[in-house]
Amino acid sequence: MTHYLRFFFEAGVDTPLWPEDMASPYGYPCDLARLPIKPETRSELARLSEWYQSSIDWDCPSDPSPWSDEELQQFRQQAISALEVLRRELGAGWVVRDESLL
Repeated sequence: MTHYLRFFFEAGVDTPLWPEDMASPYGYPCDLARLPIKPETRSELARLSEWYQSSIDWDCPSDPSPWSDEELQQFRQQAISALEVLRRELGAGWVVRDESLL
């Protein structure tokens, strides 16, 4: 059986992982603690999700991001690295689609 996850960051959400099946045993959005990955990887995905929240002007969410171009690039690089680690750790039987649009 192949498991499918979508990888993207969402305002107010503490995980970047979303199962394609809303009835997934991993939760919707995905509960990082339920995935067969290392604690360090869980922590990194949670850290990135928390960091992403600072990309939003919460006083007026439709306003441009308060992030500089440098911070956006740094976030992108770290998100891509975390996604690569996640894919390696999950291995065969998992497909993680990058839908982050970063």
